[in-house]
Amino acid sequence: MHPDIVILNGRLITFDEARPTASALAIRAGAILAVGETLEIRQMAGPSTRVVDAGGATVLPGFIDSHVHLFGGSVELGYLDLHGVVGLDALTRKVRDWSLQCADDRIVFAVQADYMILGTGALVTRHDLDKVLPDRPFAMFAPDHHTIWANTAALELAGLLDGGAVEKGAEIIMGDDGKANGELREPGAYAPILALTRHGGRDLLGLVTGADPVPAATLAERAMDKDAIRRGLQHCASHGITGLHNMDGNFYTLDLLQEIDDEGDLLCRTEVPFHFKTQDPLDRFSEADEMRRRYTSDRVWCNRVKMFADGVVESSTALMLQPYPGLDTVGDAVFERDHFIDACIRADAMGLQIAVHAIGDAAIRQTLDGYEAAIRANGRRDSRHRVEHIEVLHPDDLPRFAELGVVASFQPGHAPFGGFFPPDGVGRMLHDHQIPTAYAWQDLRDSGARIIFSTDWPVIPVDVMPTVKAAVAPIEMPAPWRNQTQTLMDTLRSYTTDNAWVEFNEGRKGRLIPGMMADIAIMSHDLTIMDPNDLDKAGARMTIMGGQVTFEA
Repeated sequence: MHPDIVILNGRLITFDEARPTASALAIRAGAILAVGETLEIRQMAGPSTRVVDAGGATVLPGFIDSHVHLFGGSVELGYLDLHGVVGLDALTRKVRDWSLQCADDRIVFAVQADYMILGTGALVTRHDLDKVLPDRPFAMFAPDHHTIWANTAALELAGLLDGGAVEKGAEIIMGDDGKANGELREPGAYAPILALTRHGGRDLLGLVTGADPVPAATLAERAMDKDAIRRGLQHCASHGITGLHNMDGNFYTLDLLQEIDDEGDLLCRTEVPFHFKTQDPLDRFSEADEMRRRYTSDRVWCNRVKMFADGVVESSTALMLQPYPGLDTVGDAVFERDHFIDACIRADAMGLQIAVHAIGDAAIRQTLDGYEAAIRANGRRDSRHRVEHIEVLHPDDLPRFAELGVVASFQPGHAPFGGFFPPDGVGRMLHDHQIPTAYAWQDLRDSGARIIFSTDWPVIPVDVMPTVKAAVAPIEMPAPWRNQTQTLMDTLRSYTTDNAWVEFNEGRKGRLIPGMMADIAIMSHDLTIMDPNDLDKAGARMTIMGGQVTFEA
């Protein structure tokens, strides 16, 4: 039988040690049939074979974004984006213009509001946002999704103006007048605001509680949610992405994805975790077992537990070993230490992979302690447990990643030298001695730890090539920041092959080898000869997942 598709005249990066480069490949029945040179692969084509000329551009395994929030990112494609907006006047113009376009929404909602959106040193309050939009409820999300700021009308509508009880690690910041000042830190505080948004907070429920909507979503709501996710999947596929590791989850998200797949519209393979929260008893892991049992395909599956160990640096909620400069707080411990350790041991004993959000040096240390405790209790196994973000790492903990076999999951665009956020945003929240091992991608790689790359969409755009550039051509920073520049091949490997490995699928995808899944990205340029500073000008020309074209420019 002839191939379904042949790709010719490419510059293939195969990540196959036996044949690292080639110029062509053939696809049949969803798998790679052959890899070779253009002349021999061309001869395999039949009358019905689609012939794709790569035109000398890079062809490589499809990108796998190993840290995303698919449902939330998909929904936020339809909200006001405040990235780059600075100053009260600019914010007011943007929000008032947008409010006219969403007249039927209960709350005017915006995303990507920088912590310094009103200017350096200016903290956002409800009174500021009352000036921005005085006649309607308005709220805006920080890029890291750990803080929401709301005006008085939004706080009143959400029942938060007088404060209220929140879960551990969350906080409603109160003003001198005894009323909420407008800043809501962490999901446990801002969930009532999300409930007022267009999708009723269902898009981030897997992050906020890990539970399903109550009451259950109506048929109309399910259809609206699925349409949003479809748009998000199309957006991901347009960047050469063929796989996603979701970082929040519940049965509802998995059900929607399974329905989308059954309807033929799932454009990216997606793993969804079980989300274990600080207030959850260990018995709740029975739900993780049910998720894993129920969803087992190579397109929608669950084999992982997600937890949070802390917040973020910018809001001083990342958990540190010492107080922040000029503050009397070390951040917020989401879990009691013993409960976290017990959760790691229980999940590991069930054979589940664990991924933990840990940004501050104390949170990272506690996470590594949890993984080490699991090894002591259950024995060492090929667990591939992950630490997500690793922004402020104590030097003593750097070698523990390789020693414990723990995977370092980074988002290059998050760093102050990543080119997306203001370069001075994080540094002012750290002591000088914390900076040399902050965002230590290359230091951890040199230690022998496995490094994987992603975006944390919608914290930053899911676009692949700006993230590649952030790793390969980071902004030069003054001492004590260290140069963490990555090679292009290491970066691409950490975005493809290693992300297939971390999901235990290294024998099935992530390399261009006969018999592997035909998950492939054809780029617009030959990435290997581009100026590193121009890498963000490249993009996907065609994306193929399971032998099906999911995007074509």
